[in-house]
Parts: sequence; C-alpha cells; structure tokens
Amino acid sequence: MVDVYFPQISNTTDRKYLVLADLGFSGLWTFLWFIGFCFLTNQWSWTRAEDVYIGADSARAAITFSFFSIFSWGLLLTFAYKRYKMGVEDFAQSYTDPSPEVSAPYSSYPNISHESYQQPPFTHTADAPEGYQPPPVY
Repeated sequence: MVDVYFPQISNTTDRKYLVLADLGFSGLWTFLWFIGFCFLTNQWSWTRAEDVYIGADSARAAITFSFFSIFSWGLLLTFAYKRYKMGVEDFAQSYTDPSPEVSAPYSSYPNISHESYQQPPFTHTADAPEGYQPPPVY
C-alpha cells in the first residue's frame, strides 16, 4: 500500500476540513476530466474523416490524456477517501487535546551554595574619581 504523506495537524477540526477539501478537490477534478473525455470522444465521433486534414494525432492524444487523467485523479480521490475514513474516529466532537502534565517549577542544581557567586566585573562605585581615566589593559 502506498502511504501518502499528510502533515500532522494537531487541531482535529482543521485537519477534518483539509481532508474534506482534498476529497472534494480530487472528486471535482475526476468529474471534470470525465466530462472532458466524454465531450472530446463525442466530438471526435461526429467528425468526418474528410474534414480532418491536420491534427488527427493531436485530437487522439488529447482524448487519451483525458482518459488517463480520470484514473490519475480517481486514484488521488481514493487516497483522500482512505485518509478521511482513517481519521473519522479522530474527528469526534468530544475530542479534546490532552493537557500537559503540570510539574513543579525548575529546581535549582543540587548541592550548590549561593555564596560562591562572584561580583560582576564592571560595577560602578560611588568613590571613583572624576575626570579622565585611561582604558583598562587586558
């Protein structure tokens, strides 16, 4: 079985609408390609051989392309339907996202005394002389 990638969407309502949109889009294009195939074959069947001088191969190619497009879009419609049936249980109205477990706030690192902290290197003290001071040498 071919597994079609579908992004993992946590909101079930949004996922439901996206899957239904995919189902509707694929169904619409399958139907339109079928209508196109029927129209082209009908027009080709009513065309007389003496009226076609150039382009008979192009008309046959368009009919063939529309015929195989029906199957291509039908396959996509089948995948979308399977994805819809697979997710029907997830679309239940009573579904709620699991709440994250509330844990204790971060604890400090064990066996550390807070007296070992150093003073910041650049503190301004009130007894600093005014005027020019040379930059520190590193």
